[in-house]
Amino acid sequence: MTKARALPASGFGQAMAPLRARIDGWFLSRRPPSDTLELKQRNVYIVPSRAGWMLLATLLLLLVGSINYQLNLGYLLTFLLAGCVTVGMHVCHGTLRGLGLRLVAPEPQYAGAAAVLRVQLRNDRRSIRYGIGMAVHRSGQWSWSDVPAQGSAAVEVAFQPERRGLHPVPTLTAETRYPLGTFRVWTIWRPASKVLVYPAPEPHPPPLPPGTPLAGDAASASLSTHLAGEYDGVRSYRRGDPLKLVVWKKAAQAQANGSDALVSRDTQQAQRHELWLDAQACGLPELEARVSRLCAWVLMADRLGVDYGLRLGGLVLAPSRGEAHRRKCLEALALC
Repeated sequence: MTKARALPASGFGQAMAPLRARIDGWFLSRRPPSDTLELKQRNVYIVPSRAGWMLLATLLLLLVGSINYQLNLGYLLTFLLAGCVTVGMHVCHGTLRGLGLRLVAPEPQYAGAAAVLRVQLRNDRRSIRYGIGMAVHRSGQWSWSDVPAQGSAAVEVAFQPERRGLHPVPTLTAETRYPLGTFRVWTIWRPASKVLVYPAPEPHPPPLPPGTPLAGDAASASLSTHLAGEYDGVRSYRRGDPLKLVVWKKAAQAQANGSDALVSRDTQQAQRHELWLDAQACGLPELEARVSRLCAWVLMADRLGVDYGLRLGGLVLAPSRGEAHRRKCLEALALC
């Protein structure tokens, strides 16, 4: 006759993972997504914590001992502690109940970096709410904050998206164990927002591709882009030129030769070319590698302050510059 062996903790956890995922899916499907949440009696839950279960066992032992030995002081201590635990249970539940949660619209992030979510906690009561924690559901990484009376506080939590694209904000959870730590009060929240994740730029991209001469400008055919994405056309520095147009390599060379002269890129000369960032010009077989290189080129062209366009499959974005154009190009790369 063989004895049954208990599953190791890790094996038991792995065996219970599908059941836990199924329960989570059923529970979350009953909660409509929303970027705001008001915590009320019906969506705030409470259970004893590990310390609470230990305290309950201790109270039972004290009660049994007091009954067995007829100790009046034992009765007093047992019921006094039980009364404190009961009051702490109501205070703990009330600390989270009535709190307002609002998710601030998340900013786009680059793949490989943590996406930071900012949550505003609103307290309408005349008392401070202590020890409010926020975390991504089942992540175990908590951010704690106290919410002032009739005020608000901001809590930041982070998660790392797996890849580029448009990702839903993960399920969040808020909890508190104030004041005694004997009870855990928590809630589950499904935000409706999504996070746009740009592709990760190539760490060491090649120079920008050569610009295409504009029609009717034959004189500009001799101009070409230089290594590291710098245009050959330069002029003497003029007061008021943006610092991003200063050719710092030439400035360093001039300083080494004992001169303080500065030169700037001639944007009028550079505008005789149309810079197109084309996926076919990347020379890479894999889609993700091409997208990563295009992302690096977009950032490089934006830093240089030149007009650039994007060709990505059937999508064509006309040459332009500025923050809005950069965001449009990065969004196209993220969603392709």
